[in-house]
Amino acid sequence: MKNWAANLTYSSVRVERPRTVAELAGIVAGEPRVRALGSRHSFSDVADTTGVHVQLDRLDDGRPPLEVDPVTGVASVRAGLRYGELAPALHAEGRALAAMASLPHISVAGAVATGTHGSGDGTRSLAGDVVGVELVTTGGETLTLRRGDADFPGAVVALGALGVVTRVELATAPAFDVRQDVFTGLSWDALVENLDAVMGSAYSVSVFTSWYEPDVRLVWCKSRVEDGVGAAPTLPAELGASPATRAMHPLPDVAAVACTEQGGVPGPWFERLPHFRLDFTPSLGEELQSEYLLPRAAGPDAVRAVRALGDRVGPLLLTSEIRTVAGDDQWLSTAGEDSLALHFTWRQDWPAVRAVLPELEAALLPLGARPHWGKLFTVPVTDLPALYPRFGDFAALAARLDPKGAFRGGYVGQLLAG
Repeated sequence: MKNWAANLTYSSVRVERPRTVAELAGIVAGEPRVRALGSRHSFSDVADTTGVHVQLDRLDDGRPPLEVDPVTGVASVRAGLRYGELAPALHAEGRALAAMASLPHISVAGAVATGTHGSGDGTRSLAGDVVGVELVTTGGETLTLRRGDADFPGAVVALGALGVVTRVELATAPAFDVRQDVFTGLSWDALVENLDAVMGSAYSVSVFTSWYEPDVRLVWCKSRVEDGVGAAPTLPAELGASPATRAMHPLPDVAAVACTEQGGVPGPWFERLPHFRLDFTPSLGEELQSEYLLPRAAGPDAVRAVRALGDRVGPLLLTSEIRTVAGDDQWLSTAGEDSLALHFTWRQDWPAVRAVLPELEAALLPLGARPHWGKLFTVPVTDLPALYPRFGDFAALAARLDPKGAFRGGYVGQLLAG
């Protein structure tokens, strides 16, 4: 069995798809090695195991897939749901999530476990909206942790190291509409000198480029529509960018049919915040991905550093994206503070990508970069703990909840080996 991009073949001996929590608990308690596997959108072996994989797409825990508390608005969600399935059901209840990732195809539990994020100056990662997790631990017991519990900040972005998450509780907001406006022609000087103004010009902003182009290729602005009034993004006109005259895809020369609607047409949050529609193959499919999150203060230097490597990284790219994300308190979150995210969608040529990643990381790590857990990087596993002040607390929590090391497969096993 391979991951979504087919760059990784999993090492598990078999895959189980339990239908009840009791069946899941029996598998977890009876197997020496077991890991949960979501929608397989990780490019690294962060979810791998040499034991048994469990997938929760058939799991029925005796409760509806989605329950919304009418008083608090907290949504209790089956962990195996994909965001593209959760979002319209949540919208039908009059509620919304603050953020969606670029792809609605990813599972809720898998996305939050790896620190996957949406974007926006005031928007935290998907894990930032989690207020409770329910998981089956190594002995088959069910454990629930909620915000306010001492261990909670270590239990959300947990890389699957604590147990198999069966249910997630999410904070929600009243449903809202969003419009998307795309701009072209922004110069590199204008971006670097006005980075905060560009990234703060809408509720969520994505800058798409290949780094060696003479200008930034696209600025993709997603703006909230309040009370039916479609406020345009506030991208300063003096920066020289112009509205696109047609729908644009993040990848050059690719038709935008798979993209969510642009052109300033308002629509529900879940039909605009992702870049891609659920019923299409996201992005290109045959690709590799890397991503690094840096402190916002380092943003201009980080953009200059990658721009200087444009002739090395550009020919290997399908596209690259610059986004922002607000900080959160998760122990292993890559966005432990307000961050600038530099995302790289590579051509599927791992030897060439692997050769250039050390150069990219040598430029970004001194600026405080943290690599995305579910994507490709070459930072030595022994160097990762130093990037997370609470890593020791996380390792202790993993040892306490999983004393037999059942969940220490793939990259997670290497990470916790010390």
